[in-house]
Amino acid sequence: MSDNQPAAEPDVTKEWRATHGQAAAAKRLRLFAVLAWIVAIAGEIAGIVFLRQHKFDHGNLGLLIGLLVGIAVFAIAGSLMWKAANKQDPARASDKAKFFFQNQLGAIITVVAFLPLLVLIFMDKDMDPKNKKIAGGVGAVLAVAATMLGVSWNPPSVEQYTKDMNSCAAQIKANQPTTACSPEVAAQAQEIAKDSATVAAATKDAAHPAGQDVVYWIAPENGAKTAATAHVFHICQAVSPMRGKTVNHGSVTEAYAENATRITKQIGMEQKQCGFTSAT
Repeated sequence: MSDNQPAAEPDVTKEWRATHGQAAAAKRLRLFAVLAWIVAIAGEIAGIVFLRQHKFDHGNLGLLIGLLVGIAVFAIAGSLMWKAANKQDPARASDKAKFFFQNQLGAIITVVAFLPLLVLIFMDKDMDPKNKKIAGGVGAVLAVAATMLGVSWNPPSVEQYTKDMNSCAAQIKANQPTTACSPEVAAQAQEIAKDSATVAAATKDAAHPAGQDVVYWIAPENGAKTAATAHVFHICQAVSPMRGKTVNHGSVTEAYAENATRITKQIGMEQKQCGFTSAT
């Protein structure tokens, strides 16, 4: 890690990314959420049309309340599915605009689905005053409840998942209770811990009976902080794939940070080239 990284911060390995399964689940949930919101807005449009046709002037209160309840149900369902999708595939907190709109879209859509209809109800001069009061009150309560349920109060982010994943990996490697291993980050954290254990096992020698946490990888292009394409990392610089290349070295965590995302599959060959004891 860089020298100006605060000492209290955990090691940063590779950035968390949604797996294929997580991305697919998020896409499916977002599709269902959009369909639910379309139904909610269609209910609002129906209510507005009926108001314009004066269907609620002296009756049909049950129909109006039913429309309001339906709007709330589908708005809430859409918001819950959208939140579930964001949990599977969150936005980056560093992209503030996208982070806000992606996480608060449920609340925004709910306001859109309720506000025009509620304004027309309260402004309708032809509706029976008692019915207006009942329908407006019920609609306002439903709108507030649905909007509150649509708000993401503590939204996930790529940065938070990266931190959790790294903490989880550290706990696995240290045989500690895995308190940071949520389902969203556990699989990737296990991969990190597995690679670290593989490197330690492959680099045992007389001077390092427990192995080492030093690996070598092709440096990012043009002095970049992270490689544009993923590389593998190796157990010493003398291996043939590294010849003639600009090479960086450091811990497994540092390799991941520069997008060297897994150990080479040629471990046996590299042990011989590097002078390490062959794996048993």
